[in-house]
Amino acid sequence: MPNPNSNSEMLLQTIVHITASQVKIEPCQRMLFVGSCFADNIGRKFVEDKFRADVNPYGVMYNPVSVRHSVERWLEQEDVDVWNSRLFVVITLGTNHVYREKSTGMIVDNCMKRPQKFFREEVLDVNECYENLKAVVDLLPKRDDLPPPHVVITVSPIRYQKYGFHASQLSKATLLLAAERLAVDMPEIVSYFPAYEIMNDQLRDYRFYMPDMLHPSQQAVDYIYRRFSMTYFSEATNKFLEEWAPLKAALNHRPFNPESSDYQLFIAETQSKLDVLKQRYPQMEWGG
Repeated sequence: MPNPNSNSEMLLQTIVHITASQVKIEPCQRMLFVGSCFADNIGRKFVEDKFRADVNPYGVMYNPVSVRHSVERWLEQEDVDVWNSRLFVVITLGTNHVYREKSTGMIVDNCMKRPQKFFREEVLDVNECYENLKAVVDLLPKRDDLPPPHVVITVSPIRYQKYGFHASQLSKATLLLAAERLAVDMPEIVSYFPAYEIMNDQLRDYRFYMPDMLHPSQQAVDYIYRRFSMTYFSEATNKFLEEWAPLKAALNHRPFNPESSDYQLFIAETQSKLDVLKQRYPQMEWGG
């Protein structure tokens, strides 16, 4: 038993250690987030920070087959020839459960609230999950004038209470095994980010959960995003975010008296600084 009088620091968490990636996210990065609602939570932060990111363009997708369908549709709409940066894809897997339409035999991405009787629930094994994820990687365009695309695989830490917690763990284990196999087989293109482990092994206190005790709280999402940024952000990206953060805070400020001269001056100064930042980073997704 540890000596309470020892000078060594008391450990209050089991820290998940992550090696920094050699592949970095740059300010101009073309990004796609596909997967569960956890992908929505993380992807939204990239959108807020003006990255050129698309987040679940065809809705939330939970299983590897639906993720593949979503990437296929997205690539059909993209003009790959105009890209000027590496494609960075973040896939968050939620479950290996799928629904197959009885009349067509096809796995559907969304049941469109039709009765359960039209569908048959099935469970993908490790190999089926792997093959669909590998198909996603193989789909991604490789251009000679750009670095190869990079895919980050994560597994959503959100447990599925409707399956029962043991079945939910089996589902996550299947996804983890498939993700590991893909990262080992394609290390130059695929890496695994341990969002699942951070939530379940480090942020184990229920204060890091929403009231349903299943979904991560905003504090937990912010922490996992910070660990993701420490793993993948380049120095240039960190520099941009340092300049953008105070402007974002200023733009989100809600004044008590928006008509006051002081606030109007504050807005004018903020807009002037923003215009300078836009000129220096024209590749960011500034919108109108």
